[in-house]
Amino acid sequence: MKDQKKIRLGLIGVGNWALFAHVRVLRLLPEYEIVAIYSQRKEAAKAAATEYGIPHVAESLDALVRDPLVDQVLVLTTSQQHEEGIRAAITAGKDVYCEWPLTPTAAKSAELATLADAAGVKTQIGLQRQFAPAFRYVHDLVAQGYVGKVRSARMHVSVNMFGEIRANAVRWSLPIENFMSVVAIFGGHFFPVLFSLVGKPSSFSALTANQFPEVTIKETGEKIQTTSPDELLMHGTLADGGLFSIHIEGGKLSGSGVQIDITGDAGDLKITNTSAFGGVDEDFIVTGAQGDSKPLEHLPIPAEYEWFPRAGLQTGVAELGDLYVALSRDLASGTQAVPTFHDAVWQQQLFEQIQDSSETGKRINL
Repeated sequence: MKDQKKIRLGLIGVGNWALFAHVRVLRLLPEYEIVAIYSQRKEAAKAAATEYGIPHVAESLDALVRDPLVDQVLVLTTSQQHEEGIRAAITAGKDVYCEWPLTPTAAKSAELATLADAAGVKTQIGLQRQFAPAFRYVHDLVAQGYVGKVRSARMHVSVNMFGEIRANAVRWSLPIENFMSVVAIFGGHFFPVLFSLVGKPSSFSALTANQFPEVTIKETGEKIQTTSPDELLMHGTLADGGLFSIHIEGGKLSGSGVQIDITGDAGDLKITNTSAFGGVDEDFIVTGAQGDSKPLEHLPIPAEYEWFPRAGLQTGVAELGDLYVALSRDLASGTQAVPTFHDAVWQQQLFEQIQDSSETGKRINL
């Protein structure tokens, strides 16, 4: 990578995730250079530029995307604002990365994916969790036959947040039309993890529930009606005939985290974490066994899977660094490891099929 020209980035948005995660990891990667930033909140953009040494604050969205020094545009605003930034980048002929979810609806996301294709613009969607070292390692173990033929896979993801009392900072999770519920966010990030390990589903049934129809905003005591689901149960068949089940739940009081079990006809693998987001030193643990009635043993992740300096970073933030490493390799070699807008569309269509199954009780064939 040492001979590759730096990838010059223009950032749209200065929210918490943009600064707390994206800017932090990009400053640790010599392949990238943040050259410009834009926000409707001009003072916030100026403050971020000063704090992080970003040389240019764009006066407008159009000025940022048309800046000749910007190679790639990062859209880091809220989901309702994504479309504006994406359209501007595509019109300017700039490659564009966008946070998940791409837009609140599959139809609108499909429209943007088609528009990008027509303009010859490369796209990436921020589904970084599959790039964690543990998941890349397990992917290779499965591909190499560690478990043999996959018979079943089970994933449980739970979080303490998104319960009856919520911080004002996650008020966006309340209306279903925002497509920003705990199911949409954590399901959205962990579906690609499971499906990258065992393949995509061929059929399923699903049930969603809104178990907190009224929530209280922690800071103000304000009570608000919510229409978003906070729990998902899903089960079905994989393309190769194996079975899978998924459970996503918000508002779990204690014992939350992640557990993924993969059962094959030759062995078993388990991946666990005590946190669905992943704090500092809360890394995914891989255990496994081959053969009959063998105890699961810790499988240390080989050093070659460590792409990014993770010390002092939350796991969920460090995984973003892994995605940016994958992106720089894609751009250098012409590969496509990082998910595109088309992957986002497929997943949003899956969510709409999940809701259809939940409302009608029918089984979905893909």
